[in-house]
Amino acid sequence: MTAEAQDARSRADAYLAEAAAAIEQVRTTCLDDVLAAAQLLIDALRAGRALLICGNGGSAADAQHLATEFVSALTLDHARPAMRALALTTDTSIANDYGADRMFARQVEALGTPGDVLIAISTSGNSPNVVAAAEAARAKEIRVVALTGASGGALAPRADVAIRVPSATTGHIQEAHLAIEHLLAMLAERALYPNLS
Repeated sequence: MTAEAQDARSRADAYLAEAAAAIEQVRTTCLDDVLAAAQLLIDALRAGRALLICGNGGSAADAQHLATEFVSALTLDHARPAMRALALTTDTSIANDYGADRMFARQVEALGTPGDVLIAISTSGNSPNVVAAAEAARAKEIRVVALTGASGGALAPRADVAIRVPSATTGHIQEAHLAIEHLLAMLAERALYPNLS
């Protein structure tokens, strides 16, 4: 093996070990918050309410992915009715009139109703438009679930439940967020539609 190949192998091994450690830390430190967040989602969906989901960059892609898991199905072996979820990241044209910092808040104001849940995703916890969406949600009696990194930033104090991934590495926070998002969808799906297949 060349020195370059050995270096690549060492870096890959170290990265994957760090990623696995981050997920293990989520399991040991965030499980109660994940379960509390899942219960908020289950209660809202059971009451006929909707999930609104937002984030920036990679978290915007997560928002769309998560909305799809609720509307479609997490796995095809557990077919079930659609659940109400909307990614606020798909109508960014609003930023033209209200600015990027208000594009999610404006949609919360227009589409959200009391009893809905906003899932706000920000690795730093400081994305201005995600924080503004949480503030708009609170003003409308919409519950807020925040997915952040370790610090929680400005977003965590504005949430009913904040799931703070215990890492400062953006890539590992995003990887953990994806696992948490799948887990939230699975917990809601199995609670609301336990006997379907």
